[in-house]
Amino acid sequence: MSIPTLLDHVVIAGPDLAALVDWFAERTGVIAAPGGAHPTGTANALVALTVDGQRGPQYIELIGPNPERPEPELPATFGISTLESPSVRAYAVHPADIEATVAAVRAGGYDPGDVSDLSRRTPDGTLLEWRLTRGESRRLDVPFLIDWGTTPQPGLSDIPSIELVSLSRTEPDPAPLQAVLGAFGLGNGVAEVVAGPEAGFRLTLRRADGELVEV
Repeated sequence: MSIPTLLDHVVIAGPDLAALVDWFAERTGVIAAPGGAHPTGTANALVALTVDGQRGPQYIELIGPNPERPEPELPATFGISTLESPSVRAYAVHPADIEATVAAVRAGGYDPGDVSDLSRRTPDGTLLEWRLTRGESRRLDVPFLIDWGTTPQPGLSDIPSIELVSLSRTEPDPAPLQAVLGAFGLGNGVAEVVAGPEAGFRLTLRRADGELVEV
């Protein structure tokens, strides 16, 4: 396959970040690099993606509650507060013009939410800043939009990597979701929507030993 250039990252969330990193390492043989903490009460760890030997900037974000957050409650981001185990929850795309894409999607009948600012600090204290759509009613089966501006995308940093084989979304009735995605004008290179008995994402990766693993 060729690298889906609009794909920015795939989000795997869990109720405990350390346990999530261990879970991913057990399945893939890759230990995610610490990412940093967000103002939303979450923290993350990162793994770059490669396709046919070509690296990123696409990546996987493992996200969970920040163990140093002041509030005892689990954050609601990506439904973390409702999760009992790790799950592929969402994916992000980076269009050339985020505002124009938001306008086009709204004209097509779906509101992805307003574009707002977010940031985090890396373990060495570097501030990373980006813009993304964060609608309160945003559906997790629809990609959110992200614009890194002058901040280098995390997938290009010196972090461990693994090969991306495929990303797809299963739906009992694919037509409604396909119609919403059509308004984004993303083409067919991001996450294919396929028919299946249960709704959910399928992320297939190839380990260093050549074994395929679905997470």
